[in-house]
Amino acid sequence: MSENKIKVLIAKPGLDGHDRGAKIIARGLRDAGFEVVYTGLHQTPEEIVATAIQEDVNVVGISSLAGAHMYLFPRIIELLTEKGADDIPVFGGGIIPEDDIPVLKKAGIKAIFTPGSPVSETVEWIRENVN
Repeated sequence: MSENKIKVLIAKPGLDGHDRGAKIIARGLRDAGFEVVYTGLHQTPEEIVATAIQEDVNVVGISSLAGAHMYLFPRIIELLTEKGADDIPVFGGGIIPEDDIPVLKKAGIKAIFTPGSPVSETVEWIRENVN
């Protein structure tokens, strides 16, 4: 791996079984030149954090369409902090009501991308915000 290549973990926490969007983002990020690790479906926050640390990623993207984002997303931030890995920025995507976005950002989620957001927006955000 090139020293300058950004490594991204794309994760699907919880019981959400819909991964089309996560796969589209993973493929788009790969095509933009990032190294991408995709966890697959039904990951616990603990598994996601362990993978992020083990894979030494630069950023974590989490996707939720099942409505559990208000628990799962902040829990991932908590676990990263507990493990001393709170320097890994986390962004989220999926079906996230507008009213929930400020709460999630206050909890430590750096950006939220909702359905219809172009992949290029995520690529640009990563390039601007991740070292």
